[in-house]
Amino acid sequence: MKVTIIGKNFRTYSKLEETIEKKFEKLGKYFSDDITANIILSHEKGKDKLEATINAKGTVFRTEQRAEDIYEAVDKSVDKLASQMSRFKGKLQKRYNDNKSVRFEAIPQFDREDTAQTEGEVVKTKKFDLRPMDTEEAILEMEMLQHDFFVFLNMESDSINVVYRRDDGDYGLLEPNY
Repeated sequence: MKVTIIGKNFRTYSKLEETIEKKFEKLGKYFSDDITANIILSHEKGKDKLEATINAKGTVFRTEQRAEDIYEAVDKSVDKLASQMSRFKGKLQKRYNDNKSVRFEAIPQFDREDTAQTEGEVVKTKKFDLRPMDTEEAILEMEMLQHDFFVFLNMESDSINVVYRRDDGDYGLLEPNY
C-alpha cells in the first residue's frame, strides 16, 4: 500500500508517520492489488483531525476522525476503514462474482477553506461524472463515501436519481417526473 501523509497546519514527525504507515499497511489485506491511501492531518477547534481516503480498485473508502490525541484518531480511522472494507468487499464479491473490477466514480476532494459565508449564498460548486448504475450499487457507493445522499444515473430508468439515508436507518430514492 502506498501511503501519502500531508500535514495541513499540523507538524508531522517521523515516529507519527511510521505509526500511520504501519497501521494503514494492515488494510492492504482486503485487496490483492496495490491501493493508495491519502492521509491529511490537521488541527481544528482544539482537536487533532485525521482524514483518510483510500482508493482501491476504483472504489473509494473514506473517514474523518477527530480526537484529543492524533494517535487516537489514527486508531479510530483504521478501525472504521477496516470495517468498511471487510463489509463492502464481501458485498461486492457476492454481487460481482465474475471477478470484474467494480468502477465507482471518485468524488472530488472537499476543499475545506475557511471563508466568510452569508446565509443562502452558494459558496462551493462540485462537478462530477455520472455513471449508470442501479439503486443497490448507488447505496453501496453512498455508504462507502459515508455520505447521507448520492446522485447517480439510474440504468433502469435512464434518469438522474438520488438515494438518501432516512432517519429510521432505511433508504429513500428520489425519482423525477417528466
